[in-house]
Amino acid sequence: MAGVVARQDLRTPAVFVLETLAVAACYYAGGRLGLLRDFTVAGAVVSPVWPPTGVAVAGLLLLGPRCWAGIALGALLVLLHLTSPQPASVGVLVGSTAAPVAGYLLLRRVGFRTDLSRLRDCLALVFLAAFAAMLISSSTGAALLVATGDLPGRDFWGVWLAWWVGDAMGVLLITPVLLLLPRLRRPPRWSRWQEAVGLAVVAGCLVPLATRSPASLLFSVYPLLIWAALRFELPGSMLCALFASVMATVAATEGIGPFAHLTEVQVMANLQAFNGAMALTSLLLSAVITEQRNTRRSVERACQELVEVLEHLTAGESAAGPAPREEGGRPRDTS
Repeated sequence: MAGVVARQDLRTPAVFVLETLAVAACYYAGGRLGLLRDFTVAGAVVSPVWPPTGVAVAGLLLLGPRCWAGIALGALLVLLHLTSPQPASVGVLVGSTAAPVAGYLLLRRVGFRTDLSRLRDCLALVFLAAFAAMLISSSTGAALLVATGDLPGRDFWGVWLAWWVGDAMGVLLITPVLLLLPRLRRPPRWSRWQEAVGLAVVAGCLVPLATRSPASLLFSVYPLLIWAALRFELPGSMLCALFASVMATVAATEGIGPFAHLTEVQVMANLQAFNGAMALTSLLLSAVITEQRNTRRSVERACQELVEVLEHLTAGESAAGPAPREEGGRPRDTS
């Protein structure tokens, strides 16, 4: 027994180090992806969708609060990639780490479940982890830029809003996908495979057309999201939403399609409105459908159990036979 305990004690630091390095690597990779398509607002580099926040919140929900060190390490690597170390970098690092940790604590406080099978879980992810918790990172970062003189005070709100929306979009679009990936199962029937392939083909044709056409066809993506939510629930709808968001972000940063001939502020506003509406539609509609289907299955299961109980009682009464009766209709005493 002593040997077993000793081996477990030795494994715990090793597992912690591996988890920390894995989270840091994923955070840094997400940061590099986010920086591939960015905007410059008043001299500050902001991403319309910041994947590291989604990676951080998902890591905390799946691995627990101990992975905060990996988040901090990943945020440090991203900062070193962007700029040389400065006193303000410490504050940005603290804010980038504290925001997802605060989101995790808020979600745990309301009994959040990572399967996202309830509407309340999706609402908590939207309003607590994305909208509320990400205020910490955006407020800290923008305030430090103003305090150090790197950002004029008149540009505070523009940078703050772009920073906050980018962090929130990372949680709304990336976290659900990462939470659901371990639970993905292949469709049990061939017809479902055919429909999944058909959905992927339609998405691969429709989304690039909608995001690159100058005719403003972005609204045509929403029937695709509804189809995915109705037939494949949250995994299908969130993957479609993520694909559409990536294509829209590429079009926006290149200034083509519906984003052509717009100012940078207009491009940011249109893109963030599109991404936010897609994420909310996919999350909430899929949650309602999943919750209704789970409720229906529970009712059907309860009805089936009730039928089995009634059949069992009926079979027992039939086996016992009718009670002997007297001529007057009263039961006869056989004792």
